[in-house]
Amino acid sequence: MKPETDIRPLEVTPTFRRIAAREPLKFGAVVVEEVTYCVVEARVENRRGEVGVGHGAIPLSDFWAFPDPRVDHSVREKAMKEVGARFCELATEFDAYRHPIDLYLTLEAELQGIADEVSRENNLPCVLPRLAQLVSASSVDGALHDAFGIVNGIDSYAGYGPDFVSHDLSYYLGDDFEGRYISEYIRPDYPEDIPVFHLVGGLDTIRKEDVPGDAPQDGLPNSLEGWIERDGLTCLKVKLTGTDLDWDLERINEVHGVAREVHDRLGLEKLSFSVDTNEQCESPEYVVELLNRLKAQNADAYERVLYVEQPTERDLQASRHDMSPIAELKPVIIDESLTSLDDFDAAVELNWSGVALKSCKGHSWALLFAARSEERGIPYTVQDLTNPGISLVHSVGLAGRLHPMKGVEANCCQFFPDANSSVSAVHPGVCRRRNGRVKLDSIEGPGLGFRWEELPAPRG
Repeated sequence: MKPETDIRPLEVTPTFRRIAAREPLKFGAVVVEEVTYCVVEARVENRRGEVGVGHGAIPLSDFWAFPDPRVDHSVREKAMKEVGARFCELATEFDAYRHPIDLYLTLEAELQGIADEVSRENNLPCVLPRLAQLVSASSVDGALHDAFGIVNGIDSYAGYGPDFVSHDLSYYLGDDFEGRYISEYIRPDYPEDIPVFHLVGGLDTIRKEDVPGDAPQDGLPNSLEGWIERDGLTCLKVKLTGTDLDWDLERINEVHGVAREVHDRLGLEKLSFSVDTNEQCESPEYVVELLNRLKAQNADAYERVLYVEQPTERDLQASRHDMSPIAELKPVIIDESLTSLDDFDAAVELNWSGVALKSCKGHSWALLFAARSEERGIPYTVQDLTNPGISLVHSVGLAGRLHPMKGVEANCCQFFPDANSSVSAVHPGVCRRRNGRVKLDSIEGPGLGFRWEELPAPRG
């Protein structure tokens, strides 16, 4: 018998708005100064005839999801918006009841066809890549999961067990998961707080004495030193070039030096950080040399490196790099390359240590990847796409219900703080980092805990 909690979409509608960065964000070979933010509203009905409305949101960062230099940024972004809008139309036209995971994965089977059509109409030299497709569709997935909880009067995370789901995990993940459900791999409640990672972008000023005269004068820090003092940061994510070994070593040493100075002065918890080249390394050997030289120069900094993230190109099959030389030194985490179960299996085969989960790749996939990772004893992180507004609440809440390495990213607190003006009124502890942590006590109620009706305008 199908659960009465299954939902069918009645209307799924996107809205788009531009949001400007407080300061430019440099990662890999690109610099981001503004982005289009997509908010999706999903009105659904359950099998009892009850109607509820849920929401999802994500920044459509083509710089990260579709960094093709042959295509202008405005064209890439336009294509992602069109894919997202047509995916909303597809969801609206779907006339069957499903659990939100089944519903989203059924719809996603049509996503490639939508991308093909949009790419052809926009005369793109290539088809919109799968990562960009997932980002474009992810706010729909989030809205359906939120609406599922709201229409049924439950915390959405309480709806992933046998009383709500028509299939066990073997339906999605294979025979090893027979009789297993997502509910077994997630926390029953949100913790009070979790550690937060602060991103150190490639253009970020490290010391207060080096802050330029034209830096924003809005009361927020303009240097890493100032951010650590203000927020008590203990976890950092350091963006590197992946092409200039001397610069990367100097950057790590500079970040480590100022962080240790502030930590020693304020008596903060032990510092830890990750390093990320965003695919810019030609081979794993670059990272091996970087880590070995760091260990020889600065053993304390080397010891505090938690993991290395996505050092080489996202196409795993292009070069089939064996990651074991890095993994023997530090865990190496796959990010941009992880867009499917096949990618997951390929990463294991190529000796990646763990995986990065992001709500921008889809809430449903994050849950499935987390279950597979937990079952195989593979570590995972929860990261964001500089998510603002309810997309920040979504990402932080997801991390709180899973079991990630160390904590969660909340990069919009630094780069898009104005876009948090609405949610900060209801979720101040999510938007204001203290003692190196963000608080989750405001994430409550049915759905994904956004408390949408309480948010002041403009919502989202």
